[in-house]
Amino acid sequence: MGAPFTIEPIRTVEDLEDRLTTPGPRLVASMRRIEGDMSILGAGGKMGPTLSRLAARGAQAAGVEKRIIGVSRFSDPSVRERLESYGVETIQSDLLEPGAIEHLPETPNVIFMVGRKFGSTGAEWATWSNNVFLAGLVGRRFRKSRIVAFSSGNIYPFVGVDSGGATEATPAAPVGEYAMSCLGRERLFDYAANELGARVLHLRLNYAVELRYGVIADVANLVWQEMPVDLKMGHVNVIWQGYANSVALQCLELAASPPAILNVSGRETVSIRRVAERLGELMGRRPRFENEEARTALLSNAGRCHERFGEPDVDLDTVVQWIAHWTMHGGESLDKPTHFQVRNGRF
Repeated sequence: MGAPFTIEPIRTVEDLEDRLTTPGPRLVASMRRIEGDMSILGAGGKMGPTLSRLAARGAQAAGVEKRIIGVSRFSDPSVRERLESYGVETIQSDLLEPGAIEHLPETPNVIFMVGRKFGSTGAEWATWSNNVFLAGLVGRRFRKSRIVAFSSGNIYPFVGVDSGGATEATPAAPVGEYAMSCLGRERLFDYAANELGARVLHLRLNYAVELRYGVIADVANLVWQEMPVDLKMGHVNVIWQGYANSVALQCLELAASPPAILNVSGRETVSIRRVAERLGELMGRRPRFENEEARTALLSNAGRCHERFGEPDVDLDTVVQWIAHWTMHGGESLDKPTHFQVRNGRF
């Protein structure tokens, strides 16, 4: 048997999504101040469904009339059906198709979540078209809007594990084509802000976690299956997805020209070894490891985010306990490994 749990577990997808999409008072107040309707491009991805529902619930709690429009290819029709049941309008569209962008309704607020990471190696053209070319199209179409554009901490260089992480002022030094395309996406939105009049915020996220996917879930699955945990990338930053979603929506108020930049992550530099050992305690498993921790890692300093929006509302050990229980009891998985271990930029 594992160590005793000290918190109440999350047992169902319904309870998980309710927790991820319950708006806090900061978000409710922000939704009152943010004028106009909102388009969420990429609403069917890993974070899109919960962010869209959170936006709808935030507007309802604020008592404001605001259309929340989720745009995606919606390859899983059930995701679209669920969003519509929550009051999110949906548009099914492949935004790379000719004319697709022009047919979208004009809204003063845009969350850009479209992105491609895995499968980049060998199909780099697809990654650049999704991450860069599409950003240029969206920036031009929504040049009168406020745009929060999801970016990535992958654009930063590796830094020392004792450094506290790269700050927003750290020069970009992307490793690999995926990371380069993330920087390219930023540059196209920079053009929209500096030349076309859009107001933009680059949200550099590193890494969002919940029970169905993310770095902690990846490690938990390895520990539970008694498979080795790779320590090549021995340290990471993680942040509870509910907090990341809430911050992203509030960042519409910070969108500017020239663009603003905000790192969004947790405060801790998280040791993969220690997380695996903690999961092992909870699960009654002895973790196995391979490779050794490097002195550097892909780390972000999110101090400015915490100063502006407060500390994350769910701490690391709570997430670890929730995920340990979820994994042991066969909880749903999105089956989308993060490949956080990669150091050569090839995804």
